[in-house]
Amino acid sequence: MMSPSLADLDAFVAVARARGFRAAAAARGASASGLSEAVRRLEAALGVRLLNRTTRSVTPTEAGERLLERLRPALGEIESGLDVVNSFRASPRGTLKLNVPVIVAAKILPPIASRFLKAYPGVTLEIAANDTFIDVIGAGFEERIERDMIAVPIGPRVQHYVAAAAPAYLAAHGAPAHPRDLVNHACIRHRFASGAVADWEYERGGESVRIKPEGPLIASANELELDAAIAGLGIICTFEDFLSEALDRGELKPVLADWRQSFSGPFLYYPSRNMPAPLRAFVDFIRKDG
Repeated sequence: MMSPSLADLDAFVAVARARGFRAAAAARGASASGLSEAVRRLEAALGVRLLNRTTRSVTPTEAGERLLERLRPALGEIESGLDVVNSFRASPRGTLKLNVPVIVAAKILPPIASRFLKAYPGVTLEIAANDTFIDVIGAGFEERIERDMIAVPIGPRVQHYVAAAAPAYLAAHGAPAHPRDLVNHACIRHRFASGAVADWEYERGGESVRIKPEGPLIASANELELDAAIAGLGIICTFEDFLSEALDRGELKPVLADWRQSFSGPFLYYPSRNMPAPLRAFVDFIRKDG
């Protein structure tokens, strides 16, 4: 039997955790075809199938599950062992991978990332903007809510979710006086990567309202939704930060302003164990930077 390489074992773990070659490739900055070839080499070396592949999913076989259970702690120890070298450098080196919501990547993280990379030139910051709730630890990212996670505030501590429409739309259709009025308006909706189209929820003075909006456009691209709202196609409801420039220019006008929803700003979640040096540096940086 051929001796499998550590790289091929690592590729198998990434694919098995991500439940797909494309998801694993996106998380690792690799190619799906390269990961597929690595898994094929590993299966040939071991003489057993490790993954069940269909057009919709990739799942470990029983043999694959057993191997995955044994490899997880071993590869974690290897990563921790290699990271020990960082403690002998004046400044850490390595790659820090973060999975963040699209709005955070667009509006909150850029200035923080720029300052951090100037302070730590030996670190490569790899950011994936994704609104899907995925197993980011399995995919190699450092952000995810789990029981053993530690949370650190990052960026503004209060954010707002607002509804807005173009002046032309409001002139033609009027402005809703209550969230229930939205059922009579054209609404521009967002579809998340999971396929879900969320309801619009409002709360004020103890009154809660949930609306299933209808309208001419459902999109998974924020810029397309914003352009449609500016063009007067309907009411958009999203992060205030995403609409701020259009609101400042007067291209959009807020509606239901007294129903504007406030919520906590973002947090960085990271595991309490096996903390790589680049992540430790980033956590220390945002604590001081904030």
